[in-house]
Amino acid sequence: MTALLASVRSAEEAFDAARAGAELIDLKEPNEGALGALPSVAIADIARQLRARYPVKPISATIGDVPADAVDEIAARVIDVGDAGVDYVKVGVARGPSARKCIEQLANLPATVVPVLLCDGGMDDELVSHTAALGFAGMMFDTAGKDGSTLFDHVDVESLTRWLRLARSRGAMVGIAGALGWAQLQQIRALAPDVAGFRTALCADGRRSKLDPERVAQWVSALHRSGVAGAGASASIPGMAGDARM
Repeated sequence: MTALLASVRSAEEAFDAARAGAELIDLKEPNEGALGALPSVAIADIARQLRARYPVKPISATIGDVPADAVDEIAARVIDVGDAGVDYVKVGVARGPSARKCIEQLANLPATVVPVLLCDGGMDDELVSHTAALGFAGMMFDTAGKDGSTLFDHVDVESLTRWLRLARSRGAMVGIAGALGWAQLQQIRALAPDVAGFRTALCADGRRSKLDPERVAQWVSALHRSGVAGAGASASIPGMAGDARM
C-alpha cells in the first residue's frame, strides 16, 4: 500500500488532512518555493497541536530551498527544524558538484533527515547509490520546478523502480512527489512507492490555494486501492503497523 503524504501550511490544513486520512503530514510554505519553509515557531506550534490529537501520526517539515553548497546554512536550518518537534526533516538536494558533500553532511547531523533528490532534468545514478548507502531512514524523489511537468517527465519509471529497490535494500523507506495528479495514478500504482507526496492535487485551485479535505480523501482511497505489484513495499510508517521509518 502507498501512503499519502499531504503538504500543509497551517494547523487548519494539517487537521483537515489528518481527518481525511493522510498518513503523513508535511509542513511547508508553497509561496516560498518547491520546498519552502514555514517559520520554526509555526512548525513547533502546528506539531504540538497535531500531536495532541494524533499522537502517532508522523510529521515532517522542510528547511526551505537552499543551494547544496550552502552547507552551514543547511546544517543550521536542519537543527532548527528538528528542534521544532517534527519526526523528519526534509532537505532538497539537486544533482551538481556540491550534491555529494551535502548528502554526506546531512547523514551526520543530529536530526532524522530525509533527503529529497530533485530530479529536474534527470538524476545521477551515482548520487542515488551514495545517498542510499548512508543509512537515511528515508529518501524521496521530487522536482524543484513547478512548471506543470511531473516527476515522470524528468525520470523514467524503470530508473525510479531501480532506485526505489536500491534504497529499500538499504533499509530506507522511499517516496515520490513532483506535481503528481490523476494522470499519473497508474504510474504511481505501477511503481508502488511507500509514500506519494502531494500538494497541488489536494488543493481547490493550485498549490497556493487552500487544501481540500475531500480531495485528500479521494487520493487516500485511490492509493489504498493500488494492488499492483511494483518495486514492493518493505518499510513501515509510524502510526501504521510495524517499526518506525521515515
